[in-house]
Amino acid sequence: MAKSIDVSDLNVYYGKFLAVEGVSMTVEPRSVTAFIGPSGCGKSTFLRTLNRMHEVIPGARVEGKVLLDGEDIYHSSVDPVNVRRTIGMVFQRPNPFPTMSIYDNVVAGLKLQGRQPKKKLDEIVEKALKGANLWNEVSDRLSKPGAGLSGGQQQRLCIARAIAVEPQVLLMDEPCSALDPISTLAIEDLISELKERYTIVIVTHNMQQAARVSDRTAFFNLAAVGKPGKLIEMADTQKIFTNPSQKGTEDYITGRFG
Repeated sequence: MAKSIDVSDLNVYYGKFLAVEGVSMTVEPRSVTAFIGPSGCGKSTFLRTLNRMHEVIPGARVEGKVLLDGEDIYHSSVDPVNVRRTIGMVFQRPNPFPTMSIYDNVVAGLKLQGRQPKKKLDEIVEKALKGANLWNEVSDRLSKPGAGLSGGQQQRLCIARAIAVEPQVLLMDEPCSALDPISTLAIEDLISELKERYTIVIVTHNMQQAARVSDRTAFFNLAAVGKPGKLIEMADTQKIFTNPSQKGTEDYITGRFG
């Protein structure tokens, strides 16, 4: 079941450096929320705090709260591995495991949960690949390497891998930036379908993409180089693109800076 995310006064540090400051927002379940803003403003850094992926970087830490349906994902009793199972992630460049087959790529996360019957895995692989709109293209070559697929297919394979463990939230960090226009359209169509079952947050540099796929848009910016990124404005996507409340948002949307 898709879940809501509530962020309260979140600060993100790398060592002593404050990278993102004072972010508060609510991400609604079964919706697509887009993060936009210039390079270096903290969009991807903030995105990674939503499933504790930033913690793989030494010295990274947060202050503030991230609640998943009311549960603090940073509480000392919470296992980060379980957080990442519940809140899946798809990265900027397609990253299937190159030596693994298409089938093994999909079930990679499931194997961390212990052995499961082959029949059950077969069902999960088919369901995940159908969910990623990839089944019809690869069903007759599941034993072939995932790295042999096209870029767009590889990214959909990574989405299948993410949803195979049945998360409630999907984070996507510029999932189309390395793809051609046709593959990008396929991913955008897929995002629109997936939001019926998942809560989706996407970072994108492509404002047209944000306008096409998202229900709500958050604009991030930073005052100057070396200053922390901040959430400037968040609202329904139509409002952000037609009648933003902040001049900085309007300047970015209209191309006056960034």
